[in-house]
Amino acid sequence: MDKSDVTLERMRSFVRVAERGSFSAVAREQGVGQSTVTRHLAELESALGVTLLSRTTRRVALTAEGALYHQHASAILRLVAEARDDVRDASHHLSGGIRISCTAALGVRHVTKALFAFQDRHPGIVIDLGLSDQRIDLVRDAVDIAIRLGPLADSTMQRKAIGNSHRILVASRAYLEAHGHPQAPDDLPRHRAILMSNIMGSETLTLRRSDGQTATVSLDGRLLVDHGLAAREALMEGRGIASAHVWLIDDLLASGEVEQVLPDYAPEPVPLSILIVPGRARIRRVRSLIDALATTFSTLPGIR
Repeated sequence: MDKSDVTLERMRSFVRVAERGSFSAVAREQGVGQSTVTRHLAELESALGVTLLSRTTRRVALTAEGALYHQHASAILRLVAEARDDVRDASHHLSGGIRISCTAALGVRHVTKALFAFQDRHPGIVIDLGLSDQRIDLVRDAVDIAIRLGPLADSTMQRKAIGNSHRILVASRAYLEAHGHPQAPDDLPRHRAILMSNIMGSETLTLRRSDGQTATVSLDGRLLVDHGLAAREALMEGRGIASAHVWLIDDLLASGEVEQVLPDYAPEPVPLSILIVPGRARIRRVRSLIDALATTFSTLPGIR
């Protein structure tokens, strides 16, 4: 096989298999049969005259030659994609796909509306939104941007800092009528609490008073959930006191369904960031969406 048979299609299949670690996952992603992806890899290896991947029944791993080729192939495909996108976006009308990952509750309550509005302004835009509180590999999952709450580990991603998401203690009016209003942080251990099972140490809460003093208390977590919207439902059902992002429950506060507890104290705020895969911010449609999301976040309750 001649080296001219090193096609972008075969190169793309190799890069995605290397990043996903699965032929079947890449076949589903590309909408083809697994045999097609397998053939692409075999043809590419034949054209190059080297083995790029070692395959066993349990795993796929890069060879030394494969690791080197993956580095160069990824850069080539990125340049090809950017060239295509730059030409596509050169017109006045934005078009093409944008893949987004977002923390789940924020995505459902607020980000979806911002994305709908963005698509209304730019009908040629295709949005692929993934909602998860699990940290994912943006490159492996071919994500353009990710919206993240919380501190970030060292990353090769570009980061646009939005601000801090402030939290308050809240409970339903019915719960407080039945169990009383805490008057000080030391009262909290005697109350039921709604805890987040996917946040390490959520059973211990540190509160900061308006004058800077702090208080750390242990909570009685009879209900643990791993999703912010489940915590919201539990609050409305009077299941206990919770530390909630203001944007999660602002409408419930306005309607009086929930009330703030210990208003002189608040949990530490949580950083909110947009992560961007290197190179994607140069694409006009991605850059435009980042700007639109930043504007949306600047108007949300509790984010500053």
